[in-house]
Amino acid sequence: MREQGRSEEDIAAIFFVSVNVVKQRLRLAAVSLKLLDVYADDGMSLEQLMAFSVTDDHARQEQVWENVNKSGYDEPYQIRRLLTERAVRASDKRARFVGLPAYEAAGGGVLRDLFEEDGGGWLEDVALLERLVADKLRTEAETLASEGWKWIEVAASFPYGHDHGHRRLEGTPPDLTSEEQASLDTLQAEYDALQAKFEGADELPDEVDTRLGELEEALAAFENRPDIFKPGEIAKAGVFVSIDSEGRLSVYRGYVRSEDDMSAIDPEVGQGADAQPIEGKEAGSSIQRTVIAVAGSAADAEEDDEDAAKPLPDRLITELTAHRTLALRDALAENPAIAFQAVLHNFVLTAFYRFSSAGNSLEIGLRTPTFPAQAPGLRESASAKAVEARHESWKARLPKGENDLWDALTALDGAAQASLFAHCASFAVNAFYEPDIRYNQGRVSAHGVRTRLDQANVLARAVGLDMVQAGWRPTVDNYLGRVTKPRILEAVREARGESSAQLIDNLKKADMAKEAERLLDGSGWLPEPLRLVDPNVSSVEQEGNAGPLPEFLADDEERENVGEDDPQQLDAAE
Repeated sequence: MREQGRSEEDIAAIFFVSVNVVKQRLRLAAVSLKLLDVYADDGMSLEQLMAFSVTDDHARQEQVWENVNKSGYDEPYQIRRLLTERAVRASDKRARFVGLPAYEAAGGGVLRDLFEEDGGGWLEDVALLERLVADKLRTEAETLASEGWKWIEVAASFPYGHDHGHRRLEGTPPDLTSEEQASLDTLQAEYDALQAKFEGADELPDEVDTRLGELEEALAAFENRPDIFKPGEIAKAGVFVSIDSEGRLSVYRGYVRSEDDMSAIDPEVGQGADAQPIEGKEAGSSIQRTVIAVAGSAADAEEDDEDAAKPLPDRLITELTAHRTLALRDALAENPAIAFQAVLHNFVLTAFYRFSSAGNSLEIGLRTPTFPAQAPGLRESASAKAVEARHESWKARLPKGENDLWDALTALDGAAQASLFAHCASFAVNAFYEPDIRYNQGRVSAHGVRTRLDQANVLARAVGLDMVQAGWRPTVDNYLGRVTKPRILEAVREARGESSAQLIDNLKKADMAKEAERLLDGSGWLPEPLRLVDPNVSSVEQEGNAGPLPEFLADDEERENVGEDDPQQLDAAE
């Protein structure tokens, strides 16, 4: 009937079934003929065949079937994952920012699963999606350029700490007109009325839920209106434009780079300039738009796969310790007593064991080390969000002018002072690994790095740092795709046992890394640079202390430790 030109709706009506059933049957019939033959010969289940229907690429279907059939990993969810691994979920913030209609209008294809909940499907053309994101962000930046900013930086995601070294301008919230105030009051009244009416309801009606969402969005628009800045400030400041986790446009105005902040050099410079643009240039004429490209991951090193003893790459260790440094900062800020002791330790070292500089009434400073490498997922990590939330909370409590700071600190009780002290001290934490080669550049010696990491381990033990609790887990991007195949197998073996490692040892590097990510999920396994070092445990014990052994391995080990000449112990072990 379909070949005769009948619509899916007509076919559904003729057979008295839903349109969705017709779509499902037609999608199954469109799977590769080779796979249909396998199904006809009972070589695969109906659920597996349904999983293959997520794409109409017959070559890809056959390739995936060959891989999963050989490896034994042929569960429907596994097939579905392999078929969509090159695509981007519709729930991805980039897809939500561009919108499916715009993506499809530009010629982009969407994979959809008619048999499972797919969250809107998967976008196949990643390059097209990236281009649409860049174009839309650039358009938004060009609109912002009319405000007169000196520079605008655009990126789908900025790395953690991208605004370090910039001074944030203090803007003034815009006043509401009488019409805007009336509209705000009306929206708030409707929202409050709906909330009160359905306060005790177990589930909101769809239309009410939708309306509440619309009201929340409208109220947020009033709340998030951009601050007003002086023209003279705008002329030397810039804007960061990106996408938030929900796929909404994220605009952060009013950042002044240190080289543009003339007042930091001479407080007299720039006074009275608020009414005039930069000499010789109209406001907004010197806008610089910079698109920041996200660096790709290191290429697979298949030629190094045989070298199981090869050390981890320097950059990978630096990225892992960047995650650990951020988590350690967060943990230290939550432990005022340990923070106080850590700073006191630093003071005693300076006062009793090193030469101290003189000339100031109190030569104490707080230096926040910058991150030498932007580890994947660092900016979105739980530690980063906790540190930022704590900082913003304190920023709201402290006075805007430093002249009022002493009195404000005096007004805090002891607990609040200790908490603020711990927060500030945490910014000085440096647990980064740096390659020895930098010694030749005068930056740091191998001994200096070793001492730093040893002291970081002491601090980590004191605060009970747990990188698993801090939210780190091994993924293809942050570890598994960056190491050799023997190291991937070693990780799976430590976390899940030899049998799990054997299931993936015949896969290619990329497939092995993806499978290992799934196997290690929830295992609590950590690479050595992230483990909490126990000084009372020998290095041999430390290597194997990644977690409890699987039952079958634990049983074997227990049996080996039982004396063969003691049948009672052997029976007890069994």
